[in-house]
Amino acid sequence: MESPDLTAGNVEKIGAMFPNCVTETIDAHGTLKKAVNFKILKQMLSDEVIDGDEAYEFTWVGKKAAILEANRPIRKTLRPCPAESKNWDTTENLYIEGDNLEVLKLLQESYLGKVKMIYIDPPYNTGNDFVYADDFVRSQDEENRQMGVFDEEDNRLFRNTDTNGRFHSDWCSMIYPRLKLAASLLRDDGVIFISIDDHEVANMRKICEEIFGAQNFVAQLVWERAYSPKNDARFISNSHDYVLMYARNINDFVVGRLPRTIEANARYSNPDDDPRGIWMSDNMTVKTYTPDCDYPITTPSGVVREPPAGRCWSLSKNAFLERLRDNRIWFGPNGNGVPRIKRFLSELKFDGMAPTSILFYKEVGHSQEGAQEVGKLLGGGYFNGPKPVRLLKRLLTLAHTEKDSLVLDFFSGSATTAHAVMQLNAEDGGQRKFIMVQLPEACNEKSEAFKAGYKNICEIGKERIRRAGEKIRNEKAEAGNSSLDVGFRVFKLDDSNMKGVYYAADEIDQRRLEDMISNIKDGRGDLDLLFGCLLDWGLPLSMPYRSEQIGGCTVHTVGDGDLIACFADRIPESVVREIAKRKPLRAVFRDSCFADSPSKINAFEIFKSYMPEDAGDISKRVRVL
Repeated sequence: MESPDLTAGNVEKIGAMFPNCVTETIDAHGTLKKAVNFKILKQMLSDEVIDGDEAYEFTWVGKKAAILEANRPIRKTLRPCPAESKNWDTTENLYIEGDNLEVLKLLQESYLGKVKMIYIDPPYNTGNDFVYADDFVRSQDEENRQMGVFDEEDNRLFRNTDTNGRFHSDWCSMIYPRLKLAASLLRDDGVIFISIDDHEVANMRKICEEIFGAQNFVAQLVWERAYSPKNDARFISNSHDYVLMYARNINDFVVGRLPRTIEANARYSNPDDDPRGIWMSDNMTVKTYTPDCDYPITTPSGVVREPPAGRCWSLSKNAFLERLRDNRIWFGPNGNGVPRIKRFLSELKFDGMAPTSILFYKEVGHSQEGAQEVGKLLGGGYFNGPKPVRLLKRLLTLAHTEKDSLVLDFFSGSATTAHAVMQLNAEDGGQRKFIMVQLPEACNEKSEAFKAGYKNICEIGKERIRRAGEKIRNEKAEAGNSSLDVGFRVFKLDDSNMKGVYYAADEIDQRRLEDMISNIKDGRGDLDLLFGCLLDWGLPLSMPYRSEQIGGCTVHTVGDGDLIACFADRIPESVVREIAKRKPLRAVFRDSCFADSPSKINAFEIFKSYMPEDAGDISKRVRVL
């Protein structure tokens, strides 16, 4: 028989009285056990402030590394995949496969300040490991070393949370740099929506307030995701998730109004045949007392009306008389009622109705509806809890997206956002564009998706866009209009097109001279290089381009001469001169285009001769890879 552990019992008793004082510690044998943080306990038992540094801040182990990660440069590129795309030559939509942290870094130059709306549905941190295992996220041992909390015996302490603190730190470190990079892509009047649940909504709000600013908080929307309670819930059946809404600049953002409903318009009528149209009457009393607004009013029938006890009129006497002369006061059908103000529907400041913070499933759909939508399109339930299209359409409306707005989703999952963009375009004739970003997470070999032939999530997302687009376009064609962009260009994250020597030319020695035959990696084609240049020069990946033969060389022209590129070997001077005559804003060649350094120098001189005198440094407009 073993006697009871009295120390453990005492810790339990302290924890019952002061839960915030009980943490966990790893003893000398590596065993996890509960312990008391005596510094906090001392403060709890004192009626005076205990000496020590303190400040209001939100931090976690690894925050500094997460901040640095957002700014750390990478040597990556996005490789075009026309074969996996739809309507490659004409579409302005993008689907990008790869870790969204690195993808967001690559998009910084091309899409800085150009995105109207961002929607993300990140991992909810329910205790499972993250798919996005960034290399700067700490291990458990690393976190324990950095926590900086010790017990009286020098054992490391850490908070006793449901998910064992490390997961909160990992989650915060995962989401922070991604949001930091995403914020810079938003327009000044842009807005971001973030789906989240109870596990991390508090931390997400703190992170968003740090990145976007507390003053740019718009709303914490509540989405009724379940239409029936779970009877097996231990305490309360959770029927909702949250959608956080932050503006890039609250002074520039205008929230979208909702279409007026029949029920809302039913409150308006025109019983006195006012030529200004239908109206509704509004209360003319207020609680805040003002002497100038406390006076008797005689109705048309001769009844004298005083403000109710404890209230006064909302209008001064002069303001009341002015409205009375303009037939904007209503005394009821008999002319002897309490005066009310007439509000005309035609004079509302905003078109439509003000949205509310609750998103009811009857209006925006529920999680099962989202699953059913995917199932109908693809023939199987390949996703857990995809968002319904109606929910994303509501968010697109709240974002006040113009008909040519750019929408980004960098946790795109089942691609509901793309589906909603195409659907809304079909309904209102818009030309909104989308950028979907998704990690090609492998499907479980036992899953329905894998058995159906989908090897990763991206394959499911792309197929959903294809089928949804065709369905929407066919429906629109039946209505007599088939002009709708339902395509998308596919890009995949990969290592840089350039060899290491390209980035370290000054460090080349004789042993690496053979690498100098080409700065470009084997297997990289013209389109790889062309779109790599678009990223480097900050041009959109959706720009149209055309390819032609000039003097036996393939020449690519992007846009209206925004960029002209030729990656042929040994380009003749006549081809260089023809390209220069077109006076492109930018031109790029590969090093192997030129037989030697004099040929390369001559190419720059040719461009100089065709450029205006104020064109500036030619090396900023003409590049050699």
